[in-house]
Amino acid sequence: METIQRNEITDGVIWKQLLLFFFPILIGSFFQQLYNTVDTVIVGRYVGKQALAGVGSTGTIINLWVGFFIGLASGASVIISQFFGGRNSQELSRAVHTSVALALVGGLALTAVGMLTARPSLRLLDVPEEVMDEALTYIRVFYTGMVACLVYNVGTAILRAIGDSRMPLYVLIACCVVNIVLDLLFVVAFRWDVFGVALATVLAQTVSAVLIMLRLVRTRQAYQVHLRQIRFHGPVLKRIVRLGLPTGLQSVLYSISNLVIQAAVNSFGTDAVASWSAVSRVDGFVWMVMGAFGISVTTFVGQNFGAGKYDRVLRGTRVCFAMTAGTILLLSALEVAFAGPILRVFTSDSQVVALGTQFIHVWAPAYIAYVFIEILSGAARGVGEALQPMVITIFGVCVLRLIWIWGVLPLHRTPSMVAASYPVTWGITAVVFLVYHLRMNWLRRHIPA
Repeated sequence: METIQRNEITDGVIWKQLLLFFFPILIGSFFQQLYNTVDTVIVGRYVGKQALAGVGSTGTIINLWVGFFIGLASGASVIISQFFGGRNSQELSRAVHTSVALALVGGLALTAVGMLTARPSLRLLDVPEEVMDEALTYIRVFYTGMVACLVYNVGTAILRAIGDSRMPLYVLIACCVVNIVLDLLFVVAFRWDVFGVALATVLAQTVSAVLIMLRLVRTRQAYQVHLRQIRFHGPVLKRIVRLGLPTGLQSVLYSISNLVIQAAVNSFGTDAVASWSAVSRVDGFVWMVMGAFGISVTTFVGQNFGAGKYDRVLRGTRVCFAMTAGTILLLSALEVAFAGPILRVFTSDSQVVALGTQFIHVWAPAYIAYVFIEILSGAARGVGEALQPMVITIFGVCVLRLIWIWGVLPLHRTPSMVAASYPVTWGITAVVFLVYHLRMNWLRRHIPA
């Protein structure tokens, strides 16, 4: 097994290294969002708005479970990037094998729990009865692919943590092509409707998981996966849990708040659910940019912190923030300006388009506030600071969002007031994160004495 090779993230020009890492993630996220969008377009166009609403109503539940395990595995991403930056080959290998074991065990557990809770969770969300069968079909089929889903996500996190953002891109392109072809085959040709869309997604995820694992097994570098060595290493697992559990819990609580919001949307009927589903796909293109910058800054900070280059940690965070803010302002303006035409790609229903346009006009101008949350929390996690970002996000976003839905919405009960919960909570949380970042304790307390 070869030792860790030199990489430019700890030595190269900051903005250039961030962009070299960012663009493959962005393009990969684009293809991921593309195949999710194709699902929505095909369902909306070839099956109908009832099926569109059924598929859309499951997203928050799926994100709750998957987000927890991916959040937990994010602890592995942080320590892997630090071990790689610090050139600690032995601990890097242990962290990689522990992460893969976590994906396998977590995927099996998630399949079992998801199957048992599918119907009760949909009823808890107050999913309209006319779309319940479609929602139940989609979510049950999706849960059968949880092992592949987590293996892919954890494998991708491992590669990105060591600075390889290109291989995940190639895998996502292949996954996207497979998903689109199977969507057309199962839905348009075979007329399998919602079942066909779900099955296409599961099979595409399985292909992506296999390709990622082949990359990890066949490499000869320090992060190589040996199938017989996949197991939990106690000290490494404890460190992963310590760093990842706060992020996982944050994801769960974030999803719970979104479940409450989804339930509020569902209460306005099928048109509201369908428009929310379509807008979420449009919204996803903005979040993929934000998320790509967030992953970039976490990996950049983690490797430079592991290498002891603390001044570079700060400079990289500020450069990444500036690039993210400029990009998001442009995307916000485009989304607001072309809301109607964009939504008509998903559906020709005029009521759905009109309601979706209202949603976009409420929250798109406030995307800039979330840049503070994404980049500053990402930098903090890169140095191993997980608890404080979780606490800020839980109270600034999750708790305030619940207060809005339960306390403010009843005073003026409209779909737009549901959407307003996002910009209000983003703005408050952004201010807190800015103060937290400027105080600098998130970095100082992790620097060895």
